[in-house]
Amino acid sequence: MAVFSYRVARPDGSTLNGQVEGDDESRVRAKLESQGLLVFKLHRRGMGSAAASGKSWSWGTLPLGEFLIFNQELLALVKSGLPVLRVWELLIERSAHAGFQQVLRNVREDIRGGSSASDALARHPLYFPDLYVATVKAGEQSGNLPDVLQRYVAYLKLMMGLRQKVMKALSYPAFLILIGVGVIGFLLTYVMPTFVSVYGESAKALPWATQALLDVVNHAESRLVPLGLLLTGLVVGVRAYYVSPTGRLVIDRLLLKLPLFGPIAVKHNTVQLTRTLGTILAGGIPLVDALQNARGAVSNRWVSQGLAGAVNEIRKGVTLASALDRPRVLPKLAIEMLSVGEETGSLDAMLRDVAEFYEADLDTRLTQLTTWIEPALLLVMGVLVGGIVIVMYLPVFQMAGSVG
Repeated sequence: MAVFSYRVARPDGSTLNGQVEGDDESRVRAKLESQGLLVFKLHRRGMGSAAASGKSWSWGTLPLGEFLIFNQELLALVKSGLPVLRVWELLIERSAHAGFQQVLRNVREDIRGGSSASDALARHPLYFPDLYVATVKAGEQSGNLPDVLQRYVAYLKLMMGLRQKVMKALSYPAFLILIGVGVIGFLLTYVMPTFVSVYGESAKALPWATQALLDVVNHAESRLVPLGLLLTGLVVGVRAYYVSPTGRLVIDRLLLKLPLFGPIAVKHNTVQLTRTLGTILAGGIPLVDALQNARGAVSNRWVSQGLAGAVNEIRKGVTLASALDRPRVLPKLAIEMLSVGEETGSLDAMLRDVAEFYEADLDTRLTQLTTWIEPALLLVMGVLVGGIVIVMYLPVFQMAGSVG
């Protein structure tokens, strides 16, 4: 979906600049005109919509950390009791992101023209996802915007903490693998040929292990460019397949079935869904709309697709627990806890309890996984490096035995 910039006139004669997403120019123009706007200019921007999905880790081109700061400032200004236009003027002044600053100007002009804040924010999905717009709208309708924003800020902090836990668990093993590959590559491409040149004439009668390793290195060097192109093509191909709708579904479903990592991914998705859904319901949004918006916070496309069916079932009168149980995308314990929450009339509180339970469980599993992976990687890298060094020194041992 592309992003279009527009300049339109309202029925009262005032003009408005902004951005909107759409499939093509004709549909966007029809959408604007259906709102009673006279379109002066409309053109497609050279920006994709990869970030427009509004997933939990970033909004548009604005990093999640900056989006959190923006909401903290907005909360403080709303609590201070300043006039609404003055609030947005101060937010514009404090924004250091040029694109986001222009969006805030457009939001201010929309509010000045009579739009509500939620409607003004909804015109910029590249920066404000449906989940956030729905939260602000719930606060406006209930007249309790500060409390709603407070819950959303707390939600962002928790989701950032969850992300940091996952990244921390993955970063050190990735670093060990990178260092190990670098050391092995250095030994094979530089140290090994140097040893062979030192052996001189005796290199013709190298031990079979040394000769085999040398042959592997020579063949790899002669085919380095084709191998590099093949590897690059493989990475690009997998990436292109993953960004396609079908490929994303297949790979995301596969991730849920992987040993060790699959259960962790399930718990991660459970936390994303329950934490988000609990936050939205606490703001007074109906369950169907809340679950529809919460789907956008789930990073796994297979799970998100399964939740679409749950939304349709809830519309037909099925309970939340029953609707979530049928796609088999959440743990059984989580379903049972939600069923209890519905029966006792404390669903939003139970959702928070489920999120906290699985956050603690996820933290424990990530710690255990990291504890086991780190020594395993060190052992594997040590065996590989040590084996290569021993193979390189075999001719020395052989010559020493001959002299003896």
